[in-house]
Amino acid sequence: MIDKVGLLTIRDGKVLLCRKKRGTSLLILPGGKREEGESSFECLARELREELGDVVAVGPELVGVYTHAAAGGTGKIVRIELYRAELTGEARAQSEIGELVWFGAGEDWTGLAPSLAEAIFPDLIARGILNIAS
Repeated sequence: MIDKVGLLTIRDGKVLLCRKKRGTSLLILPGGKREEGESSFECLARELREELGDVVAVGPELVGVYTHAAAGGTGKIVRIELYRAELTGEARAQSEIGELVWFGAGEDWTGLAPSLAEAIFPDLIARGILNIAS
């Protein structure tokens, strides 16, 4: 199982998502794999610096924990501990991230990672946290 910590940040009704340079073209949440002995907040802070540059997640709050098929059809399972927070600083695609996308209502869900399209977004919509039905 792949153990990840992810960020949910919403601005003007849109969610910040990332597209990697290699591996998969599917949109994913900012965040990444926890390293040995690392807390969730340490992992989130490190991954955001690596992927988005000089940004800080302000007051992260746990939204939920999701387990689903990993992106890329590898047959692996991903566990995502998802935190909602505002970002300070200007996010810019860094390291393995090729593009940042603000994803909103009416956009094509076929480009989303399975965990987003099939588990995370439906749950967040049902709970009234997100308003971006396809």
